[in-house]
Amino acid sequence: MLFPEGISNIASAHPPGQDHVSQQQIDHYQDKGYLGVEGVFSAQEVAELQRVTDEFVEKSREVTQHTAEYDLEPDHTPEMPKLRRLKSPVTSHPVYEAALRNDKVLDIVSRLVGTEAVRYNGNKLNMKSGGFGSPVEWHQDWAFYPHSNDDLLAVGICIDAMSEENGCLMVMPGSHKGPVLDHHQDGHFVGAVTDPDFDDSRAEKVELPAGGISIHHVRALHGSLPNLSPKPRRLLLFQYCSGDSWPLLGTDWDAYSGSFLRGEPSARVRVEQVPVQLALPTSLKGGSIYETQTVLKSSTFGSATGQ
Repeated sequence: MLFPEGISNIASAHPPGQDHVSQQQIDHYQDKGYLGVEGVFSAQEVAELQRVTDEFVEKSREVTQHTAEYDLEPDHTPEMPKLRRLKSPVTSHPVYEAALRNDKVLDIVSRLVGTEAVRYNGNKLNMKSGGFGSPVEWHQDWAFYPHSNDDLLAVGICIDAMSEENGCLMVMPGSHKGPVLDHHQDGHFVGAVTDPDFDDSRAEKVELPAGGISIHHVRALHGSLPNLSPKPRRLLLFQYCSGDSWPLLGTDWDAYSGSFLRGEPSARVRVEQVPVQLALPTSLKGGSIYETQTVLKSSTFGSATGQ
């Protein structure tokens, strides 16, 4: 578990009442660009998420290549299913949609993005099965979907305990206040940092028990190593936005207004001076971030892996 210096319970169970995060936790998020909060989901809720997720892994035995629903590990087989990602869990099962709309989560998100109105702009379930879960190279979510302001964040619901051994989330502290690094190689977007001088020696690991949530700012540099343990690490990820943010790559009104979870949509959006580099020209290999990153000429992991 990671704690800010001098604070021993920053990622402890949320305080009682409506304030599910303390001011110390909010300060930590604003300073470092990430946060871990324990005990947001009950043991019963976690068990239900695990049960439903296990069912999808079983169903993936029926496919042998990526589908609109499933992203598979390269060595996936019906005999040994290796489901890497459920691409849109919210539309795949109501238990995932309920997690998206969880009031505790939305209370925390509203505090961190600074608006009562909250909407979402993406969801996925990343799975690192024991012994073979794929890594995710260093990147900034902002490189994929910049908005008119950067009050956006990702919440990861820990379906399983998340530790260094099973490929936990890693974050570069304070990077959300810095530049947007180049995510292009040979003129095309590759979904990962490509600066040869990128130094990840200050990376911090976010470790949480099942039922906790990780939160990282949209501009925070983050990634995760492979799962080399026998234990799974399944992380249900939701991308939340302030209600007054507008995607720079465009959308239509129905999609925008339909993404609101709290508050009412408005044509008045907030525009701030934020660094932007568009994900254009697009990747030579489409699909999930795993597929996009396969064209990288070298791994972006350095000191964080002990290399």
